[in-house]
This record gives sequence, C-alpha cells and structure tokens, in this order.
Amino acid sequence: MFKKVLKCYDYKFIIALVILSMMGLIMVYSASMVTAIARYGFTGDYFYQKQKLALIAGIFFFCVTAVIPYKMYQEKRFLMLALGGITTLLVLVLVFGHTAGNATSWLVLGPIRIQPLELTKLVIIVYLAAVFTNKQEYINDLKRAIIPPILIVFFLCFLIAMQPDYGGVLLILAIVAAIVLCSGISRKSMLKIAMLGVVGIGIMLVVLLVTGHIDTVFSPVRISRFTGYLRPFENQQGDGYQLVNSYLAIGTGGLQGLGLGQGVQKAGYLPESHTDFIMAIIAEELGFWGVLIVLGLLFFIVIKGLRIAQKCKEPFGALMAIGISVMIGIQVFVNLGAVTGILPITGVTLPFVSYGGSSLTLLMLSMGVLTNISMFNKFEEKHKGELVKQRKLKSV
Repeated sequence: MFKKVLKCYDYKFIIALVILSMMGLIMVYSASMVTAIARYGFTGDYFYQKQKLALIAGIFFFCVTAVIPYKMYQEKRFLMLALGGITTLLVLVLVFGHTAGNATSWLVLGPIRIQPLELTKLVIIVYLAAVFTNKQEYINDLKRAIIPPILIVFFLCFLIAMQPDYGGVLLILAIVAAIVLCSGISRKSMLKIAMLGVVGIGIMLVVLLVTGHIDTVFSPVRISRFTGYLRPFENQQGDGYQLVNSYLAIGTGGLQGLGLGQGVQKAGYLPESHTDFIMAIIAEELGFWGVLIVLGLLFFIVIKGLRIAQKCKEPFGALMAIGISVMIGIQVFVNLGAVTGILPITGVTLPFVSYGGSSLTLLMLSMGVLTNISMFNKFEEKHKGELVKQRKLKSV
C-alpha cells in the first residue's frame, strides 16, 4: 500500500518547487556578491554557499516529510514534544540569542544560525489543525476547545515579541485567523476568539510595558520604516532611502532587465538586496518577465496547496494544507507590499527566493508535508473501491 501511495506524487508541484528554488539560489548569488565581498572579503559566494547548504538540508527534510504519513503529526505525544521543543528554543533565543537587525532572533550553533520563528509557524499550524480536528464534537466549547490553544499561541507570540519580531507575530496571527475561519467554528465562537485576541494583544502590550520592552514597539528604526513608507521621496537619503532605491531598481529593469548579475542597486545602494528586497533585484536584472515567472511559480504553489486542502476529505490534512498555503501566500503579499511601497517594511522575506537558511529549510520541510497530504489524497481517489472493501473485511 505504501509503495502505491508514493507513486501518487504530483510531479508538476515538485517541478515548480525545483525551478523556484534554483531561481532563488541563482538570485541570492547575484544579489549578495557585492555585500559578501564588502563584509567578509571573500570571492562573493559567501551567502550563496550558505544558501546552497540550506537548500540541500531542505531537500533532505522534504524527502523525509514527504514519506512520513501526515496523520502521525496528529498524535498527542508528537504535539506535546513539538510544543515543548519550540518553547525551549524560543526561551533559549531570549537568553543566548544572536542579535542582528535590532532583533535577537537567532541561535548560533557553531557555523549554523537557527531562527526558531520559522519552525514556530509550522508547529502552530500542525498544533491548531490537530486540536480543531480532535475536538470537532465540541469545537464551539469556549473552555475545552478554544481557550487552551489560543493561550498557547499567544504565549508563543509573546516570546517572539520579546525578541522583538512584531512582523513574525502578525504573520502568525494571520495564519491562525485563516485556520480558525476554515475549522468549522461557528460565527459566534469566531467573534469570541476575536475578542480574546484583542484582550491577548492588550495583555501582551502591558507585559512589554512592565518589562521595559515597550520601547521596541516605537523604536526609531520602526518609526523610520513607517515614515519612509508614507513619504519616501521627502527624505530620499534618510527614512525613504531603501524604498526609493527599490523603485529605481524596479524602474530600471523594464521588460527585459539589465541582465543577470548586471544590476547596479545591489552594489551598496539598496540595503538588504539579497533578503527583504531581492524582488527589486530580480526586477532590475531579469525585468518584468523575470518577476512574472517568480510570481507565477509562487502563485502556482499557493493555489496547488489550497486545492490539496479542498480535495482532502480528512479535516486534519485539510487544515494543515490551508495553514501552509496561507503562510506562503501572506509572506509573498507582505514582501511584495514592502518592495513596492504598498505596505510598510516589516522584514518579511520572499519564500524560497530570499536569502535565509532557516526559512528555506523549513519551507522545504513544509512542502514535504503538503506533498504527503497530496499523495494520500490521490491514493484514496484512485483506490477508493479497494479501501472500501478492506474496511468491510476489517469490520467483519
């Protein structure tokens, strides 16, 4: 049976994933070469080599999660282990974490830097999918089904806010909202959850105030990001510098682009050109058509994930697929919004394309889970008659 399941893989989905990952790797090399030479004095492939290792690790985890039956993640023992593990990592970050970009969000283990936020997103998706599936019979019960998972989510969000990474917190809350909307909870209960959310955010802000972390919410860096977003051209050499140079990169590229590796803005003009603003470099070097290809591949992956959720007849798999798809979709929207000036700059990277080892590895792991759900869906569709016969024989 298991061999039959493995034969039901979606080759179109995997091909799209491979092309997008390869394009991301190439663009990381192109966008980061000047920064690598300036910072580290190497040949220019410092970030490329690290991203390549992350992709290799991601492919390994993709292969592992693609063959592990996804229903195993629904077991209480696994959920407790995952929640305990991610809580430990988030606490360790606050105590021993590495600070970069005004946030203490990384754990350094020798040559490896881990960002627990990426794993936290996936753990929350799996946890909420399992909780809302296991408690379907009394899913609208405030005390038994709603308050416990919401408290756990807000506790994890509080640990992330302490780093501080408010962009990560907002992203998690958006993912949670999507899962709640699709979980079968009544409108009345959703209203209660929304009220609990407002109260939770209020409590979080009070605790941040008491602990002296409230200043990070209104830090000069965050204020400058917002003022730069509102009026970028009024202070082109200050708050609006990054956004104005992003516009220049996008405008310079035109339809065809300047050519791979020929971009100018990455040469010290556009900060974070290989991370948050890599799409601006893609626009400059590969032009409109390059941007269209990347967005098309991302759109295909998100839509494919939502279709997997739609076809899944089992709520746990469906909710996980929704959570993973929404996670990618929101990140794409927020990143593009920042690059084009539609949204303030939040530090959210472009999935599969931007530099970031933890992000790429966990995204590939998530794609393995999505692939596994898809394979089981296809297997059940193809062998529906055989499965019915087996169930009848077992009942006899």
